Amino acid sequence: MPMLEVKDLQVYYGVIQALKGISFEVNQGEVIALIGANGAGKTTTLQTLTGILPAKSGQIIFEGKDITKVPAHKIVEMGIAHIPEGRRVFADMSVYENLLMGAYTRKDKAEIADSLALVYRRFPRLEERKNQRAGTLSGGEQQMLAMGRALMSKPRLIVMDEPSMGLSPIFVNEIFDIIQKVSEGGTTVLLVEQNAKKALSIADRAYVLETGSISLSGNADDLLHNESVQKAYLGE
Repeated sequence: MPMLEVKDLQVYYGVIQALKGISFEVNQGEVIALIGANGAGKTTTLQTLTGILPAKSGQIIFEGKDITKVPAHKIVEMGIAHIPEGRRVFADMSVYENLLMGAYTRKDKAEIADSLALVYRRFPRLEERKNQRAGTLSGGEQQMLAMGRALMSKPRLIVMDEPSMGLSPIFVNEIFDIIQKVSEGGTTVLLVEQNAKKALSIADRAYVLETGSISLSGNADDLLHNESVQKAYLGE
């Protein structure tokens, strides 16, 4: 059984249909990439999965449970963390306080301390800057903080929206290395990313979204070498 199953999902903004009955699945342990042009419906998909936007129709099944109408905060408790586009760190709070906000659904203080130690091991720069205001971090460091904050909820599935946006090439490589390590650590990843080449290079499988519909899907390596994908998304 897939970890996440999306069936015929339809989403509207007023009278405009943003998602036109998309279906896909994510298996435990996979890195799945959702690629497509701006306005294709990628962010809408993630926001609907995590309860931020309501679905008009269709089903979202997570670990055998229908979560289509479950509110966002309950979805976090169920084991899905969302790293939004633009990072959205709490700029006036310290790095440490931001990380603790990621654990707000958890009660066991010893487990939270263990998670914090794990995040600091994975992101040494965050420990160095733990007392610094998050708004004073560089873009790459803020992305690390957003990822660390998501990991503090101890998710089984992380959905990431454009993690490389606005970052220097060095930070882009670093962020993708971290995504791979998160996956190797046992967390399943659903990745929306404008940098299709990077996304396909670390993903197991991928889906191509075009104007609210899935136009292609398959093994990520096959899509990386698909001529139509190369022309449309890889600049080749």
